[in-house]
Amino acid sequence: MKQFKKTLLAFSVAVLASACSDDNSSSNNVAEVPDATETPQQQNYLGLSSTQSESSWFEDGQKAVAAASAEKINNTPGAAKNIILFVGDGMGISTVTAARIFAGQKLGLDGEEYQLSFEKMPFAGLVKTYNTNQQTPDSAGTMTALVTGVKTKAGILSVAEDVARGDCAASLERPLTTSLELAEELGKSTGIISTARITHATPAATYAKVPEREWEYTAPDGCRDIATHLVELEAGDGIDVVMGGGRRNFLPADFTDAEGKTGKRTDGRNLIEAWKTRYNDGVTTAHYMEDKAGFDQLDVNNTDKLLALFNSSHMRYEADRGNDVGGEPSLSEMTAKGIEMLQQNDKGYFLMVESGRIDHGHHANNAYNALSDAEEFAKAVQVALDNTNAEDTLIVVTADHSHVMTIAGGTTRGNPILGKVVKNDKTGVAEEMPKLDKTGLPYTTLNYANGRGFAHYGDNTDADDRYYDDIVQGRQDLTDVDTTAPGFHQEVLVPLSGETHGGEDVGVWARGPGAHLVSGTNEQNYLFHVMARAGGLLEQSAK
Repeated sequence: MKQFKKTLLAFSVAVLASACSDDNSSSNNVAEVPDATETPQQQNYLGLSSTQSESSWFEDGQKAVAAASAEKINNTPGAAKNIILFVGDGMGISTVTAARIFAGQKLGLDGEEYQLSFEKMPFAGLVKTYNTNQQTPDSAGTMTALVTGVKTKAGILSVAEDVARGDCAASLERPLTTSLELAEELGKSTGIISTARITHATPAATYAKVPEREWEYTAPDGCRDIATHLVELEAGDGIDVVMGGGRRNFLPADFTDAEGKTGKRTDGRNLIEAWKTRYNDGVTTAHYMEDKAGFDQLDVNNTDKLLALFNSSHMRYEADRGNDVGGEPSLSEMTAKGIEMLQQNDKGYFLMVESGRIDHGHHANNAYNALSDAEEFAKAVQVALDNTNAEDTLIVVTADHSHVMTIAGGTTRGNPILGKVVKNDKTGVAEEMPKLDKTGLPYTTLNYANGRGFAHYGDNTDADDRYYDDIVQGRQDLTDVDTTAPGFHQEVLVPLSGETHGGEDVGVWARGPGAHLVSGTNEQNYLFHVMARAGGLLEQSAK
């Protein structure tokens, strides 16, 4: 080894001496200074064999470092005219990994090497998701942190943490202002898009201030329900673009909608009509819709306000969308339409986009739908990347919390992510048959720590059907079961009425002004401050 180092040192000195020589001849003995534009794979790396330096892994790594080194940082406060916050509800790290493989394999790749759209963004970090009173959080408290800069209790929407859950009177004294409201007061346009009910915890935290997330259509005397908060929002002139599910929470109980579903409200109010009345001022052009046909026909250039409620409850899972009676747009289609509308405001906009049904697929122990919706979520992010400018638009992609889905170890490369575990033999080559556990049964790569457990509904794409059948505990014989089918629900360790959230950190990815600030491991409420600084949201109100 010492002799090698001496030889290497002597060679290095010789090369340097030759390079510094006054001899300008073209002799092959003269070392040339590498061209600054030379790509990494063209260079000779001292001490590395060609096997190493010419490896595609090595070359790709060099290219990635070069690209990261060239990334420009915009640290100017207020440089982001527009802010888009993407929230993959329940999209923890294991979900991102599995969704990456799932999407890649659909394209004919092994899958592990694939990247979802947001994984290509230049800056990333980790986020701590706990609520002030829960180690494993809920969406109300986590989303409140994201849009107010303040952590609070589980189950509470944009109300301070010292308010007891469900305490109406106290909540009126301790409201928190959200990023959406700040944007409205600055004269920016605002929008919320979700595949869940628009009154569900994640979207509701952007505009409602209630001490109980369940108050979607009714509330105790003295407080307003969440749907009413949306329609009567006082900040600016109200939200400009609202798209999602939850129609029933805006309609009276004796009202039957076009899909045959009844309303939930017991106060007799029709809030859809109330919304229309609010903007029937002879100046504002407001449109309400509830099906795909209306969505496709919308004239964006002649629309100031949009309320679109595509389902009585949550919108369909992406894989199940074709079964909707009235027809629904995809999350990526809604994102494109929302950006097209909002970008007409020269002052900019704030848009929140949630993929709410990733979470619901997990709760039903149905990885297929969770991953399918995560794949569509990544497409929605790509739409935003393609239709905005990194110079003036900050895009932040994150999750509110994780789930208890795990990825089993030892599976061979390229094995179907929804399949049964196939391991490698002693030479590193994939075995012919799935691996068996100690009881002689095959098992899947993806599993859940808890929930309702195994079920197999074949090609059924509605994960919520699982709730109509009994809980199944323990191992099942999966030998003849197609675990990659949409209707397969994974096994669980602990039997519960529904799968729970996970408590580990989630990822955050960003592009645009201030994006570099997401780096590191930070509290969830920190992301509000990143967006507020980049977008100048805490500047003095325009009014």
